Amino acid sequence: MTDAPRFTLASVVIDCRDAHALAAFYGRLLGWEVTASEPDWVQLRSLDGGPALSLQGEAGYVPPRWPEEVDEQQKMLHLDIHVDDLEVATRRAVALGAREATSQPQDDVRVLFDPAGHPFCLFLHI
Repeated sequence: MTDAPRFTLASVVIDCRDAHALAAFYGRLLGWEVTASEPDWVQLRSLDGGPALSLQGEAGYVPPRWPEEVDEQQKMLHLDIHVDDLEVATRRAVALGAREATSQPQDDVRVLFDPAGHPFCLFLHI
């Protein structure tokens, strides 16, 4: 046994221009509730527990490019979201404000962009 401190992932934080607008999108998409809110920061959490999703407003935010391009803003992370019906989930995400990427890497995955331009993936839960 070591004397190492315990680490627990508390939240994934996503930068954007408007934290409240992006929180509204992800809240509706995931069915999560706002658990904390400040002028430029909002935290969402599932009622089932687990890490939170936090949205942080940044005035100088630049949307990432996907697929990546040399000398352009690179994505630093993306969310993978399990769904049980890929087509229905894709239509729902688009209706909430996402847009589907023109390039799709696999038949059982859909890459979309949230309203702030971050890529996220919907994939079948098996």
